Amino acid sequence: MINAWISDTAQAEEAQFRSLDEASLPPGEVRIKVLYSCLNYKDALALTHTAPIARTYPMVHGIDAVGQVIESQSDLWPVGTLCQVNDWGLGETHWGGLSEQVRVPANWVSPLPEGRSARWAAALGTAGYTAALCVMALLDHPVRPGDGPVLVTGVSGGVGSVSCLLLKHLGYEVVGLTGSIDATGAPVSESAAAHFARLGLASTHLIHRDSLSRPGKPLQKEQFAAVVDSVGSHTLANACAQTQYGGVVAACGLAQGMDFSASVAPFILRGITLRGINCVYRSHEERARAWGMLAEALGEYDLDFMIKEVRLPQALDSARLVLSNQLQGRVVVNCA
Repeated sequence: MINAWISDTAQAEEAQFRSLDEASLPPGEVRIKVLYSCLNYKDALALTHTAPIARTYPMVHGIDAVGQVIESQSDLWPVGTLCQVNDWGLGETHWGGLSEQVRVPANWVSPLPEGRSARWAAALGTAGYTAALCVMALLDHPVRPGDGPVLVTGVSGGVGSVSCLLLKHLGYEVVGLTGSIDATGAPVSESAAAHFARLGLASTHLIHRDSLSRPGKPLQKEQFAAVVDSVGSHTLANACAQTQYGGVVAACGLAQGMDFSASVAPFILRGITLRGINCVYRSHEERARAWGMLAEALGEYDLDFMIKEVRLPQALDSARLVLSNQLQGRVVVNCA
């Protein structure tokens, strides 16, 4: 028997933590003992049934799994190998990683970067991998460090935090958008202050999310050479309206909403590019480039300041804190 967070139907109020028969795991060539998973914003929505993340039921939640191969029908992944699975429909169409075990197709499995642990990989998870994809979009545009500041929205969350770390490592000036500061720009708590300090974001480089969260003019003052946005809705529209001529906006999230009430003006008058970042079905080449970037920029212990580690049974409680904006950084779930 294995323990997992599962929802039997879409009508349930929230996910349940209970024991399952190993034989009930879905098909796949590789069975993995999950050492660590994590809580992304999507996981928090799924566990609390705040949004319809799961597409089939019953569904074990969790879009990330990092662990050790315990059964394999693939020569690529022998028993004992440390590996990870990021997205590929985990927690949506295929039973996911908030469980003591997962079974997945062999071509979904990826290696851990050399010299990095399972905990390090889980601390990044899909959020960190998505952040790397966003930064890759800026590099490929290209946007150079001297072109101007880069706006990163949601810098208290996983994608925003890791985007800041990567961009700072590459020499970019970063401006962070967050709800964890007050009207004066001061952090609302000691933990928030420490988080922003470790991200290298002084009060002069923090702006309150309310400044972009309401409907705005189609074209606004040019402020940013590029944007990494995990919020969507009016925030994304205003970010586009404030992007400099020829800049790029990498959009990867919808924390504020799926709507996008914008004008074509920034696109045809300033020539900006809006790049959608979907992390689910990226090629292994793209994944390797993203994880290579993360390993180069972030050492084994560089993420410790923003990690809150919890045990598997505590995942739902932590999900509620994520949705209420009471946590900064990353929640790592110890599943062993």
